[in-house]
Amino acid sequence: MAAATAGQGINNASFMELQAMKHYSSSKLPTFGRRSANMSIKRYVFSSCSLSMNGCQGDDHDPRAPIGTIETRTFPAVSTPALAVESLNAAIADMQSQPSASDSGIIRLEVPILEQIEALDWLHSQDQSLHLPRCFFSGRNRITISDLSQSINGNAFNPRTSTSVEDNDVVSVAGVGSAVLFRSLHPFSYHDWLSIKRFLSKNCPLIRAYGAIRFDERASISPEWKAFGSFYFMVPQVEFDELEGSSKIAATIAWDNALSCTYRNAIASLKMTMARVSSVVTRLRQEASHAYITSTDHDPSRKSWDKSVNQALERIKGDYSLLKKVVLARSSKVVTSTDVNPLAWLGSLKGEGKDAYQFCLQPPESPAFIGNTPEQLFRRDEFSIFSEALAATRARGGSESLDLQIAHDLFSSPKDHHEFAIVRENIRRKLEAVCSSVVINPEKVVRKLSRVQHLYGRFSGTLRSEDDEFTILSSLHPTPAVCGFPTEVARDFITDTEMFDRGMYAGPVGFFGGRQSEFAVGIRSALIGKGIGALIYAGLGIVEGSDPALEWEELELKASQFMKLMKLEVPTLATTV
Repeated sequence: MAAATAGQGINNASFMELQAMKHYSSSKLPTFGRRSANMSIKRYVFSSCSLSMNGCQGDDHDPRAPIGTIETRTFPAVSTPALAVESLNAAIADMQSQPSASDSGIIRLEVPILEQIEALDWLHSQDQSLHLPRCFFSGRNRITISDLSQSINGNAFNPRTSTSVEDNDVVSVAGVGSAVLFRSLHPFSYHDWLSIKRFLSKNCPLIRAYGAIRFDERASISPEWKAFGSFYFMVPQVEFDELEGSSKIAATIAWDNALSCTYRNAIASLKMTMARVSSVVTRLRQEASHAYITSTDHDPSRKSWDKSVNQALERIKGDYSLLKKVVLARSSKVVTSTDVNPLAWLGSLKGEGKDAYQFCLQPPESPAFIGNTPEQLFRRDEFSIFSEALAATRARGGSESLDLQIAHDLFSSPKDHHEFAIVRENIRRKLEAVCSSVVINPEKVVRKLSRVQHLYGRFSGTLRSEDDEFTILSSLHPTPAVCGFPTEVARDFITDTEMFDRGMYAGPVGFFGGRQSEFAVGIRSALIGKGIGALIYAGLGIVEGSDPALEWEELELKASQFMKLMKLEVPTLATTV
């Protein structure tokens, strides 16, 4: 199994930097991020473990040393969440009276519930004032033949290979508290991946680490993103799983003496969280409550946007330039008349759920990163790997004939085909580097979502080894769809051009598991919190033939669709900069 690390634990309520440890050289292990070979990153010791531990601390131990105990204990099914909580509390009391002899371990206690209850409703029912970290992840429904346009120019999707790669008994997962946390200021590395995998097992498939990674980990972290670090993953202490036709509530205890978190302390921490969890589940309203937009401020402004696009086009057209495509983004700060619960906004997005992943990640005392993204980065099912190419955007038509015409224009557009082909061929080459075989089917079709449509292709392959999961993640991100091509040249241009911090926007969002892992691309997303309102992000690809005015209109389309889903009202007094 994977990776032991050493160091101090971490308090969920705050990160306290006590002293700088030795510099960490990225030449020791491969890192996830640009210019890593020339970077020297400080690691930090954090405050002692009272609510959770940071599993990524320390460099002094064998990163592959196994965890002593990894186990899932399932108890008899009950009819209500309240009875499930009672059963968990009794099991935790038994564990406290019979301490484990192992120096490290992770144990998941789970109680099935006969009724299907929405995980987002359960999360909404927990008191936000508890200041516990929380997460939510909802997978996408299967992509079927009817979701794809097959008749344009004869490019049909082969029905024999239409098996869903999203088909899973788990509909969505919500969690509060962290049994073990993985967070650092340094770029996500192979060492960190091993540290996470160390707590996971094929025999315990629902012990998972949910989280996200920054788009560009070498960029400076702005104040609104500070609590997330360069990456942020958590194994929830208390978790609610929404299943097909039923539900499940689970409690997880993790401990490691080498990380200064003993079994006794971990039990005490779990009991503290359980005491604060509500077993009464109330329905979440599926709209934002009487909120309207008082102002909107774009970064960049329209004038700055035109300048940036023209600079990109000049670079692309240059005789000696390597740049073929660059994805430029916009951050729109939306101030609303009242503070809106990010889960209420996420609930509004759930209507699009069959077409997209929904997610929420919120460290303590931090804004929430939420999103509704249609784009899969990859999914691993043991050695099988799946990925997608998604590029170019058009609105849906108001009638069937208009919608078909728009799809035909999208499919036949040379500019959009060029943008899509860059994405598709880049993903293909990266998968072929670590897979024994790669199949692309369909190669190019129009994927119709409820409000927009894109060019789409799908990949499947077989990994040569489990360690290739890290290679897949670190090589696929960032895709040309959110960065450009060539990757490093495009990322340099973005760094020199964009004046705001993308944070986790356009970065990988999802989970690592022992048997399966799945990551979406964190687009169609926003950072929401008291005092900052909502920062809504949107981006698009600039290639030869792009027009600044048309690209701005596409940004407006993407942002407006997101705001419409959140049912925000735009009064006439609202200003747009």
